[in-house]
Amino acid sequence: MTLDRRQFLAGAAGASAALLGGCAAPSPTPPTAAAAPALPFLIGNPAQTLLPKGKAPRVVVVGGGWGGLTVARHLRQLAPSAEVVMLERNPTFFSCPLSNKWLIDVVDTAFLTHDYLRVSERHGYRFVQCEVLEIDRGARRVVTSQGQLDYDFLVIAAGIRYGYEAWFGNDRRAADTTRARFPAAYVPNAEHVALKRALHGFKGGDWVMNLPPPPQRCPPSPYERACLVAWYFKTNKIKGRVTILDHKPGVAPIGNGFRTAFNELYKDYITYVPNAHVQEIDPFAQRIKTAAGDMRFDHAVLMAPHQAADIVWKAGAIGTDAQGKPTGWADIEPRKLHLRRDDRVYVIGDAVGQVSPTFRFYPKSGHVANAHGQIVAGYIAQRLAGKEPELKLPDNLCYMLVNGSPREAISVQFDYTVNSQGVIEQQQIDDNDRREELVKENFRWAGIKFDDMFS
Repeated sequence: MTLDRRQFLAGAAGASAALLGGCAAPSPTPPTAAAAPALPFLIGNPAQTLLPKGKAPRVVVVGGGWGGLTVARHLRQLAPSAEVVMLERNPTFFSCPLSNKWLIDVVDTAFLTHDYLRVSERHGYRFVQCEVLEIDRGARRVVTSQGQLDYDFLVIAAGIRYGYEAWFGNDRRAADTTRARFPAAYVPNAEHVALKRALHGFKGGDWVMNLPPPPQRCPPSPYERACLVAWYFKTNKIKGRVTILDHKPGVAPIGNGFRTAFNELYKDYITYVPNAHVQEIDPFAQRIKTAAGDMRFDHAVLMAPHQAADIVWKAGAIGTDAQGKPTGWADIEPRKLHLRRDDRVYVIGDAVGQVSPTFRFYPKSGHVANAHGQIVAGYIAQRLAGKEPELKLPDNLCYMLVNGSPREAISVQFDYTVNSQGVIEQQQIDDNDRREELVKENFRWAGIKFDDMFS
């Protein structure tokens, strides 16, 4: 039977009267909540023991980048009796070094990615995909989303975080919007995918890139990225212009090489602005205000100041300056690479703090992280054997592609020595002459590094 509107309203009124008259049926008894089923073990629980500790010394590695992979692999070779466990939030490795080339399809995705589980099985260490929640240095314990595990030595190779607080204070919405819409793409790998999609979908206009104050991850790579974005615009006849807003007073490192590329290859596509200290960013209106001027953008690569990764802060490993303010970087012994106040905890790669009063920081590069991984693996192996570690220094080598056709690159090399006062000194060698041979060298270098981490 179909009711018309009048019949429906009449029925509703009668029902209301019955309820008011106390003629309503008694409310049913609320159902009793069923007991939650026990979680399967492999789902994980931060309160449970993830891996019971046996008699073998255990080294826990936090982070599966260029540093973490290297230290795990080399420790298994140098200290085969030790248990090595690597913790990483991502299921697969994605390389930041060489990723600028991936943006313009010089390398493919398979070249940059590796399966953590398969690599760990090959080299004999354990890989656990999890989020590291807390580090209790007093108890020598790491708390993860999968459970807790104790360590004898801890290596933190967790990379960087973006210090959006410098721009937005406690405004999480502005920070999240900036990272979602205008990612810096210096933390793999979702950010890199977003940036590549933005580039290949760009129809024209103002493309802005800001460089944060030093130290930053891979100092020359933003200039390389600007060149390759400009090359993409030029090659595909896109009416776009890249504006580089540099915190520094000039291009560095490889200054002459990049400036020549800007002027000779991309005069109509790149504008370089020095001393452009960021004062304010509005990701919603797509505007940026700097000490060198203000502008609106159609797309941007927005790089907030870099700091050591979140877990370095949570571990209480951040140093302080003379005024007692956090430096943002791990407080380590410059040559030993362990924390000043805890020699059981090493920090390697990008999170490392100041190591010299002259040049201050090692370059925050994949090459240095790989070198640190080899060095610290040796230090721990020697200590496990009851020996005093033989102190070593890293080196650094970076190749930067500046032209896609023909493929031409420039490079920079850093070498380190210790002077008579025990201070680490740096020698920098810029190769500003762009040429195809350096591209070939770059891929030979990558092959050596990837073999070291994965093969």
